[in-house]
Amino acid sequence: MVTSLRVLHVYRTYYPDPPGGLQEAIRQIALATKAHGVITQIFALSETPTPIECKRTEGVVVRARSWAEPASCNLGGRAAFTRFAKLAKQADVIHYHFPWPFADLLHLLVSPSIPAVMTYHSDIVRQRWLGRVYAPVMSHMLRSMRIIVATSPAYAQTSPILSDPSIRNKVRIIPLGIEESSYPKVGDDSVFHRIGISADQPYFLFIGVLRYYKGVHFLIQAAKMVGCKIVVAGSGPEGEGLRKLANEIGLDNVVFAGQVTDTEKVALLNRCHSLILPSHLRSEAFGMVLVEAAMFSRPLISCEIGTGTSYVNAHEETGLVVSPESPEALARAMNVLLTENGLAARMGAAARARYEKLFSGPALGQAYIELYREVCQ
Repeated sequence: MVTSLRVLHVYRTYYPDPPGGLQEAIRQIALATKAHGVITQIFALSETPTPIECKRTEGVVVRARSWAEPASCNLGGRAAFTRFAKLAKQADVIHYHFPWPFADLLHLLVSPSIPAVMTYHSDIVRQRWLGRVYAPVMSHMLRSMRIIVATSPAYAQTSPILSDPSIRNKVRIIPLGIEESSYPKVGDDSVFHRIGISADQPYFLFIGVLRYYKGVHFLIQAAKMVGCKIVVAGSGPEGEGLRKLANEIGLDNVVFAGQVTDTEKVALLNRCHSLILPSHLRSEAFGMVLVEAAMFSRPLISCEIGTGTSYVNAHEETGLVVSPESPEALARAMNVLLTENGLAARMGAAARARYEKLFSGPALGQAYIELYREVCQ
């Protein structure tokens, strides 16, 4: 049996460039499998790939220049192919993270001889024109994988790609997870003074990049029906419009915290009454922030969009799942958690138990080491 493996993760960007949910998912897989002796390298592109090689706790990051980024698809040049080919020769398994169409070109043109697996994080939702042009290359890529990982049963069933009979038998379910030791143990409570609220007063919390699919505008509309603070932590392209909406409605209970540090995030998660993820589109394929909140024993509120969010947040067990695009439904869920005695505490405890069973570092690491060993046999 293989006891130590060299795994090459491939995705369009990675730390130290600005983080995102998928980059954090890769980091957590690398950290969780490190406990099983896996040696990780991560290949990515960057507009400023200096240094080319960067050693981090989870592994070594090797980057090439990103020459363009049409439709959020980073494209590399000759150096990208050269570095990827060199790294592939050093690895036992290549682990691609979908979607990144340029990775399909790397795989097709370099044609590595070692086993390849893929974690399928999301369908191509918004750039439908890209999906049509890219379909033949994508089909070849998917067929060449030994195993394709879906991050939840719901996504495997509802994705038109993953449910296709030509690849359906390759699909496995391994949910994303978090190695708890990778988070700060102590939060920075000064964040409460910075944003002007008391740590002792109840508040609902949204954390995330302010993007079109996050549904934060529905949360803001719901705020006028809820008698406590709602903290919106994060920045992004929708930020200015969301602040304008809150001003137009005349809300005094929505607090925009802006971008928060890791220790500020821990403080906010530790004290919030509940975590809310109002995402209303399938671009929210999993909702890693739900796992974060579950790790901190917080009850959850999310929307039913046919993805992994309703796998992480089990309705009426770890929290409440409501209809998307409905401020009224969000407000009802918040008011239930505020007023029903002991409900928030019970659901928070259940969320922590579900985290430990399905989404913890040990669960994540065990699932992926078994997958890697299987494809290397």
